[in-house]
Amino acid sequence: MDDIGVAPPSPALADAGQARELCEAARAVPGGCRLAGQVKILDQIHESVITMDLGGYINGWNKSAETLFGYSAAEAVGRHILFLYADPESDDDSEGFRDALLEAGGRELEVRRRRKSGEIFWASLQLSLTRDESGEPVGLVGYLTDITARIEAEKSMRLQSRIFEHSEESILITDADRRILSVNPAFNRMTGYSEEDVIGRLPGLLRSARHPLHFYEELWRRVERDGGWHGEVWTRRKNGEDFPSWASISLVRNREGQICNYFSIFTDITARKAAEERIHYLAYYDSLTGLPNRALLYKLIDQALAEARRNRQHGALLFIDLNRFKPINDSLGHGVGDRLLQQVAERLRNAVRTEDVVARLGGDEFVVALFDIARRDHAAMVARKLIATLDTPFLIDGHELRVGVAIGISVYPRDGRQTETLLRMADIAMYRSKETGQDGYTFYSREMNQRAIERLRIESGLRHGIERNELLLHYQPKVDIATGRIVGAEALVRWQHPDLGLMPPDAFIPIAEESGLIARLSAWVLEAALEQTHAWSAAGLPEFKVAVNLSARDFSPDLAARLTVLLRTHAVAPHRVELEITEGMLTHSSKDVIAMMDELAALGVSLSLDDFGTGYSSLAYLKRFPIDTLKIDRSFVTGIPQDGDDCAIAGAIISMAQRLGHRVIAEGVETRAQLEFLRSLGCQEIQGHYFSPPVPVPSFEAMLKSGRRLRLH
Repeated sequence: MDDIGVAPPSPALADAGQARELCEAARAVPGGCRLAGQVKILDQIHESVITMDLGGYINGWNKSAETLFGYSAAEAVGRHILFLYADPESDDDSEGFRDALLEAGGRELEVRRRRKSGEIFWASLQLSLTRDESGEPVGLVGYLTDITARIEAEKSMRLQSRIFEHSEESILITDADRRILSVNPAFNRMTGYSEEDVIGRLPGLLRSARHPLHFYEELWRRVERDGGWHGEVWTRRKNGEDFPSWASISLVRNREGQICNYFSIFTDITARKAAEERIHYLAYYDSLTGLPNRALLYKLIDQALAEARRNRQHGALLFIDLNRFKPINDSLGHGVGDRLLQQVAERLRNAVRTEDVVARLGGDEFVVALFDIARRDHAAMVARKLIATLDTPFLIDGHELRVGVAIGISVYPRDGRQTETLLRMADIAMYRSKETGQDGYTFYSREMNQRAIERLRIESGLRHGIERNELLLHYQPKVDIATGRIVGAEALVRWQHPDLGLMPPDAFIPIAEESGLIARLSAWVLEAALEQTHAWSAAGLPEFKVAVNLSARDFSPDLAARLTVLLRTHAVAPHRVELEITEGMLTHSSKDVIAMMDELAALGVSLSLDDFGTGYSSLAYLKRFPIDTLKIDRSFVTGIPQDGDDCAIAGAIISMAQRLGHRVIAEGVETRAQLEFLRSLGCQEIQGHYFSPPVPVPSFEAMLKSGRRLRLH
């Protein structure tokens, strides 16, 4: 073994020159100690070194090789190298491999080896030839390093890379500053962004406006606090489209505990959400009509009742059963019957408010749930509306079909406080209504039945009263505080009922508003007031303004045109007319309303804002609308001068009106003290019982003729 060298102890010593230095060191050991010296040198090398002859038989084995393989030198030396191979048929032992080694003089490769324990590991193997003094190959030196950990890491990296590239889920990786470092192809497909679009940018480009800013702030707080977050989130594609996704965000820390990366994995769950919505629809909606079914109706009513209990609200359930449906379904078939039910459902849905619920219980039974009604009697108004909307014939397959309806009404909380109870009461009332054999509705409560009948009687009587000229006007004077003279009068309608006598407006005006008769009533009042104004002018009475109240229904695009015709017809100058409008009309103002008011002002009539301060008062009204006069509501006058709040409010309104150039009139003035206080504030006109209540035409004419004035002292 005089000519056998040793393998270099590290890759840095792998070249032939360094190997020769080790060989020379071995030869320098004196005579008989040469072999022992060589072994000593090999043992001092920390890497595994194995020497072999050209046939592959081991003739050198250092301590590091013993540690790596588990075999002692005595067990290994003399054996063929193949006993260490995991696979004896591997290429590094083939004849072609040896030829290549002889030709190149050395080789470096990665191999699988087997330890004494049977464990297989990966090693980095560097082989080189040793030669004799004549340069002929005489042996091999092998240097091995265990690279199992590196190979496994590389394998894991390759696997992770493959997962990253081929995953169906979008993957996004950022640096510690949350700037995007890498995205996978699924991200590109899902979001529409290319890699070039996003590298170096912040993930905020994926944010959807469906989430408020604080949603994302809380999300990142949880990532920083808990190390991650997962949940549903809306994500925005490059084209601006939002889609629901299931996302997880995690952070990565280095050995020092500092954040070095964030990564997010998310997937499009549009299909899953659609499936969930479909399941929800099948569970809670009627498949024929698309209306809520019994299960959803119960849930909605339970929620509404809980809110009603907290807020002390009223509600009503209308149990509806169609009349004459069964003969239609039996004679014309279920196809026609189904389409009839669909059209009935559509009409019912269109007849109520958005916040109300229309449900189908099954067959030809429906329920309408009215949530938060202002008055219990509104349920009767809705019932009449539903009856009317179903009165028009249905046209199906050339058949003109008519169905009637029987409606039972229960009211919360009078008739019950539980969903089941209220439905049962409404169902009982429906059957009572059906027993009459006519289309109609019935309240479960006898008292409410009586009230509904009374209101219906008033509505019907008012409709006929307008036609029969049973209405008349009373006039309440408006007085100038400075002079005490009558400067105007408000026209107030009264109804001379043939059975009930003279009815005040609060007995029938609300019913007129609800039933839609208010437009006809207002038209009658306006024309009657103009006719009377002309009569007073013709009689030579002093000139003053006549005020007429308008409802929201009166505000239509043709209002100015209609008023122009009436003024001409009755020969009344526009400046003799004052139109009183309420704040509620202005809160829903639009460009159309402003344009209509401008037309009225251009016509020459005056505009007065009635009940100022009782609605949603806003100074914007006084800037945007051509208002001439503010009327202080009687509710602020009643407490004057004892109530400090009423005094302050009245004073503020008067001061504001003066600065804006508006006249101010106070209504409901009933005492001398009220008059004196209002006069001290600068109020210009009053109206109220202190001077005169509303009176019939002859009495008002008598005031004018006598020159009656307000007593100022």
